[in-house]
Amino acid sequence: MTPPEKGPEPIIRLFHVHKRYGAKAALIDISIDVFENEFIFISGPSGAGKSTLLKLLYLGEPVSEGHIVVDGLNLSRISRRRIPMLRRRIGIVFQDYKLIPTKSVYENVALVLEALGTRPRLIRKTARSLLRRVGMEEKAKALPPSLSGGEQQRAAVARALAGNPKIILADEPTGSLDAEAASDIFDLLRECHERGATLLVATHDTALIRRTGGKVILLDRGRLDVTTTIPKLPA
Repeated sequence: MTPPEKGPEPIIRLFHVHKRYGAKAALIDISIDVFENEFIFISGPSGAGKSTLLKLLYLGEPVSEGHIVVDGLNLSRISRRRIPMLRRRIGIVFQDYKLIPTKSVYENVALVLEALGTRPRLIRKTARSLLRRVGMEEKAKALPPSLSGGEQQRAAVARALAGNPKIILADEPTGSLDAEAASDIFDLLRECHERGATLLVATHDTALIRRTGGKVILLDRGRLDVTTTIPKLPA
């Protein structure tokens, strides 16, 4: 008898993950599988644990209990030497952008490529291409403090894409933006998904989730409340 074919392995797996800050439980017994090229929203009210969950995935914080495997790397057992290898596979879009204020938009993107050991000529070509892709080519020489929130977030998306990551984590990427800028950022994230990236987007913006549609992981006070699929609203 031919054995049944195995399905695809998850690119991200969380096994009974807990995260505590002292006596306070931020995440409680979270088990999730994320498959390659999924686009998943992590939603819930403020304080539900959305940002904490994303931090665990790129080792911004260690787990208190349980295991996380990201693209074959067990984060509970990973050596310091291999952490850069993990982070090269992940692009991160922060709610507060985290651009270096004294570096130009171009330099913020180029720094990521320099850290990856990219050749100077390819750095220039890649950085300019990324800024063109997010509509920021004309702002390449601008410093972040001179930009609007939407422009800074576009630059942050370009920086997140600089290493051609397999996984993109976006933490409330539209939280401080107006509706038009928020829609533009989501369009960019959808484009990344269409190019093959796996996306996890933490957001409390239910209107944007309904407009986009897709899989939603709902957290409530640190616990996994429900996993569901929201149909996209008709245009």
